[in-house]
Amino acid sequence: MPQDPKTVLQTLLEHLGFPSTIESFEEDGSPTLNIVSDDAGRLIGRQGQTLNDLQYLLNRMLLQQHSEAPKVLVDAGGYRRQARDAMVEKARAAAEKVKRWGDIVELEPMNAFERRIIHHALRDDPTVETYSVEVEGTSKKAILLRPRRA
Repeated sequence: MPQDPKTVLQTLLEHLGFPSTIESFEEDGSPTLNIVSDDAGRLIGRQGQTLNDLQYLLNRMLLQQHSEAPKVLVDAGGYRRQARDAMVEKARAAAEKVKRWGDIVELEPMNAFERRIIHHALRDDPTVETYSVEVEGTSKKAILLRPRRA
């Protein structure tokens, strides 16, 4: 029987020397674990990289236990929620530029998780289309926003 994701993460953090409490909830249909710790900054890392790595490790461990385990999002101190809110604001501001000027707006290269947030935030906007495009020399992609064609 597979272990509870919350228990696996708690054990992993204890072994890494991070005393913490873990809150479990659903967000956007995905199981989410929020780490509450006095040392959340070290768990988040530069631009969330340590948090991404921790999430990757947890999901790999859960997948080893059960091949159909759902992907779990890992947050620390509400970092992902704040980052998502900032990305949504950035998407809306870019969409306003497209509406106002009718030009194409290009956002900086992003990872897949960030691009998904942007596409999701603007999917119901009838006046703007979003596209991901390759960026030379990087594994990331940029998002182009342009007026929706009738």
